[in-house]
Amino acid sequence: MTEQMFELARRTFDTPEFRGITCIEVEARSVINKVPGRTMPFDWTINPYRGCTHACVYCFARPTHTYLDMDAGRDFETKIVVKINAPEVLARELASRRWKGEHIAMGTGTDPYQRVEGRYRLMRGILSALTARRNPFSILTKGTLILRDIDLLEQAASAAPIAAAFSIGTMDEDVWRKTEPGTPSPRARMDAVRTLNDAGIPTGVLIAPVLPGISDGPGQVERVVEAAVAAGATHVSPILLHRRPGVREEFLPWLEANRPDLVARYRSLYRKAYAPPTERGRLSRRVERTLTGIGRPIPVSGSRQVRAEPPSDEQLKLC
Repeated sequence: MTEQMFELARRTFDTPEFRGITCIEVEARSVINKVPGRTMPFDWTINPYRGCTHACVYCFARPTHTYLDMDAGRDFETKIVVKINAPEVLARELASRRWKGEHIAMGTGTDPYQRVEGRYRLMRGILSALTARRNPFSILTKGTLILRDIDLLEQAASAAPIAAAFSIGTMDEDVWRKTEPGTPSPRARMDAVRTLNDAGIPTGVLIAPVLPGISDGPGQVERVVEAAVAAGATHVSPILLHRRPGVREEFLPWLEANRPDLVARYRSLYRKAYAPPTERGRLSRRVERTLTGIGRPIPVSGSRQVRAEPPSDEQLKLC
């Protein structure tokens, strides 16, 4: 299935939480996207939005806006493409004889529970369509708005295997405010992990991304692990920052302005998109030691939706 979109309107809303944001309303001809290649732990995705008001400085999905003749910086954060017909198109696709009821991952491009979802409410229709067909799915998010849909998630969990995960890279509020200015606080996200698990929705935590020299100091990673365990997380998965082309060009100016003392270290560490395997291994061992130390043998990974590597350029184009 190949995604095609047709623009209908551009809207701005004169309320404080949407000031400076333009919503580009489009109609999509399809919303279930096939993931090319075999690098992901899922084969199909749904992304009802392009662009993200979370404005995370490191977001791997920023280059998706360049495919729409917009930039990966401010445009990505303020010009949000809204597939207003996503629930209806999804219901039609799920009913097709060609569809085999496979697992669908959401939140793989941009966050389905970002701020504009509060106005457009696309996820309620999407969840209803998936539940009606007993289709398994998973959701990765930073948005506590997911709790609005806990009634639908409970219904879905009784009909098919589902899972959720929250991306929580740090519990440090100063780091959070500087790197993820549009997201709910780490504590609010961790509380949502607890609420979903208490409701019977299996929910884990991605410690993602961990930023060298910023969120990997003594005790920083361990505090996220401890909070995740206390919240009943079903799994904990650490992911070290990666800097692909398109993301690197947005992240480096932020680093130069906010942490010039780390610029040389990042240039050395990220000669390629990924940090060296030794660094990634060291991070995983920190998480494993913390889990062992507190006597909680939950998996360091294990959710169907967790990705250990970022999507390729071809996969990003489908977001």
